[in-house]
Amino acid sequence: MLEIRQSKHRGRANHGWLQSRHTFSFGHYRDLNQQGFSDLLVINDDQVSPGQGFGTHGHRDMEIFSYVLDGALEHKDSMGTGSVIRPGDVQMMSAGTGVQHSEFNHSAQDPVHFLQIWIVPGERGATPRYQQVHVDEAEKRGRLRLIIAPEGQDGTLAVRQDARVYAGLFDGAESAALDVGPERHVYVHVARGSLNVNGERLSEGDGARIRNAGALRFDQGEQAEVLVFDLRPRELPAL
Repeated sequence: MLEIRQSKHRGRANHGWLQSRHTFSFGHYRDLNQQGFSDLLVINDDQVSPGQGFGTHGHRDMEIFSYVLDGALEHKDSMGTGSVIRPGDVQMMSAGTGVQHSEFNHSAQDPVHFLQIWIVPGERGATPRYQQVHVDEAEKRGRLRLIIAPEGQDGTLAVRQDARVYAGLFDGAESAALDVGPERHVYVHVARGSLNVNGERLSEGDGARIRNAGALRFDQGEQAEVLVFDLRPRELPAL
């Protein structure tokens, strides 16, 4: 059974240069019923004005990945990494013992729209690291393409947790099935468009908790882009 979290119920932050929607509690938005799910702590849907961004700030013991929907996001960090992330790119920063970084809209003319997602790691005090991979649209079209996994195999990014993340694009008759087994939880986030998940309609910005998920079917998409999180069977992150 899906527990749907509609987009309109997400937290909202308007900082002028930043328009953000929070699936789970973040910053000044606090909802005791929305404190994450399993090891998934944050899904922020951010739109940043041209030339603006997040100045240098620190993180520790967190797996943080960015998924760009439109525009270009510029990243710099204390590990010496400098990169620009565009649609199709997936970036993972494992903060470990501590890292400083900044994220800015790379463009002086166009906004950037991206998801920033935090997963609580299974180990603390690890060495910080940075990873980035590009996944072509064709690899996600009408299927769920694994983009993040514990082992980082087959062109995926490695995460320090028993979690896997899939990305898919669905339109018209395209469909896909995913069976994670009965002992796993799943969180679904619709980044844009709409589609059915086990017959339930989800639209842009909607999410769904699925406990003891088993077999899932994704179909009847309308220009849909979706992220699917295969997670440990626990209710809340351990911080």
